[in-house]
Amino acid sequence: MSITRRAATLGGLSLLAGASVSTQSRAEFGESLGIGEGLEDFWLATDAYVYGYPLVTMEMTRRVMTNVVAVEGTRGPMGQIIKLRQYPDASFRDVTAPNADTLYTTSFFDVGREPWVLSIPDMKDRYYLMPLLDGWTDVFEVPGKRTTGTGAQTYAVTGPGWTGMLPSGVKELKSPTSLVWLLGRIYCTGTPDDYALVHKLQDECKLVPLSSYGKSYTPSPGKVDPSVDMKTAVREQVNKMDAVAYFTLLCELMKHNPPAAADAPELAKFAKIGIVPGKEFEASKLKADFVKRMPEVAFDRIMLQFKVNKELKNENGFGFTTKTGLYGTDYLMRAFVTAIGLGANRPQDAIYPTSQKDAEGRAYNGADKYVLKFSKDQLPPVNGFWSLTMYDKDYFFVNNPINRYSISARQSLMSNPDGSTDLYIQKDSPGKDKESNWLPAPAGDFILMLRMYWPNEKDPSIIDGSWKIPPVTKIA
Repeated sequence: MSITRRAATLGGLSLLAGASVSTQSRAEFGESLGIGEGLEDFWLATDAYVYGYPLVTMEMTRRVMTNVVAVEGTRGPMGQIIKLRQYPDASFRDVTAPNADTLYTTSFFDVGREPWVLSIPDMKDRYYLMPLLDGWTDVFEVPGKRTTGTGAQTYAVTGPGWTGMLPSGVKELKSPTSLVWLLGRIYCTGTPDDYALVHKLQDECKLVPLSSYGKSYTPSPGKVDPSVDMKTAVREQVNKMDAVAYFTLLCELMKHNPPAAADAPELAKFAKIGIVPGKEFEASKLKADFVKRMPEVAFDRIMLQFKVNKELKNENGFGFTTKTGLYGTDYLMRAFVTAIGLGANRPQDAIYPTSQKDAEGRAYNGADKYVLKFSKDQLPPVNGFWSLTMYDKDYFFVNNPINRYSISARQSLMSNPDGSTDLYIQKDSPGKDKESNWLPAPAGDFILMLRMYWPNEKDPSIIDGSWKIPPVTKIA
């Protein structure tokens, strides 16, 4: 049996994907890659790649999503609110792992020059949340039904180092970085009547610079940069960047999106390879003999977190963590969540158990049929909502004959005589009498994600382990 270099790389990385590995293990793996001189710098570079992956991905996402003259579909200029009027479909490629349960109400904006004022209308007891992410993907504030209620609210999002006075009734939310991503979600059942109600709420959400607050304000048209790739998925664009381009962009971004104070020890190491916050990247300090291999190895290391990160739990084939939204110095977790679910919420707002294999450890494939059975009174315990979403192997929606990308209680799920509920996960219809419980699958490999918004914090709860996800089983 022959072993490809790629397979050998992945095999070695499975031992090295954790945050702490022995010098001997790294040296042995370096030899397998053909890296001798500069091995220490190679591992420093992979650490730096992992560290910067969220900031670089956020910037590349921003470029794609704001590279238009006016708001259109899923894109809009900086500082203008994008109001998705219907669920994304299988053609959506801007962000991995999108959802089909809420209507996104989003915007990228820059608080480096002045604050921006966000006004949220009375949501009339509807479930919603308006998380604000900094450039490093931390959710630094999260107005919403769970945290601030559903009444009308007004906030000024201020940048690093800003000091000043705010108008009466405007509460300050301080961003650690100049780049801010409002990634609002408003629950919607998807019916025409409910779409109309949510559209009205979206239209009442306002975002203006502080200097224009309380005045008539018309945003300027956006500027289109023809050099921005508007077709290739963002993650693929990031993964294709060579090491020099990647670190050059990272250093440029850190000038306006400063690292957290807790990152200082990690950043001190990176100076050896030319990465210093606030300064241009010194490419001459990066060894040429490993530049081409490093991004590939570093990204593989990120994705192998499924196997090695102790904060990732595995329950009946579903992997999940309660360490999203705020990452501290867990740079591998932050990069991993960026890669598979950019924009993830804090665990108190949402948990995303994800499954790539069935109860027997076999990869999901549309050639087979599966069932997920919830016992009586054991549907996911949440205060918001839950859903099970179907993705292809790259975490994008799957085309299907009934245009259903997720399944939840809003499908009027049919229960069995004993009170249990079966969800049918397969390519073809399970029959007209069971289609309310059908989540269509592709012909090839696929991934499942169980979203639990505002999960119970007390028994039964996925957070404390008192509620367990049932297994997905293959139907003979």
